Amino acid sequence: MKELKSKAFWRAVLAELVGMTLFIFLSITAAVGNSNNDNPDQEVKVALAFGLSIATLAQSLGHISGAHLNPAVTLGLLASCQISLLKAVMYIVAQMFGAALASGIVYGVTDGKALGLNSISNSISPGQGVGIELFATFQLVLCVIATTDKKRRDVTGSAPLAIGLSVCLGHLTAISFTGCGINPARSFGPAVVLQDFTNHWVKLHLSFSPLKINTLYQKKKKMNILNVKHSGPYQKTESDHIELL
Repeated sequence: MKELKSKAFWRAVLAELVGMTLFIFLSITAAVGNSNNDNPDQEVKVALAFGLSIATLAQSLGHISGAHLNPAVTLGLLASCQISLLKAVMYIVAQMFGAALASGIVYGVTDGKALGLNSISNSISPGQGVGIELFATFQLVLCVIATTDKKRRDVTGSAPLAIGLSVCLGHLTAISFTGCGINPARSFGPAVVLQDFTNHWVKLHLSFSPLKINTLYQKKKKMNILNVKHSGPYQKTESDHIELL
């Protein structure tokens, strides 16, 4: 409970709130900005908007909060003991509120009434939608945990860029089928504003996938079979702490 008295703690929570508000506003505005959103080129545009938004905000806010900007990512880092339970809860509350706030702003400043509301395509069943969302979310959280592992010496380049590209990839994969709900907060915001929670359980179900991802990743780390010539050994450290940046 000492965290509640820390200015750094509340700065981090505020950073998640501001970051999520900006992320949802920028990405959803890109999604509803054209009437021909079903065309393939518009799907690419939306995927890039989501990916670039995450990469930019992760670089800007990562030093304050880690820039999770996704309840699934927060749960993944909680499962790997990178953040406390209290911080995880406050982060998720801030993320959900920021998503709802941004969705309300978009609703007020645009003519679009859909707000990029995630919906399952008529060509697939809800169960198939769960499968698609599961794999899309899996690759994102795996990317976050793997690219920010401080024990790895083989990772070079920008972690925010890698994570942004992972978000973009997830959207390119799932957007045609489910609207891509790899971020539960992003799905929650428009649903609250429009009061439409149809098949929303599909997105919330995926919030638990980070627990499975972390288990698999930690098992692989313990195997310690990395090839030194190709990927390099793990560094010996006293802490398993992983930060987004």
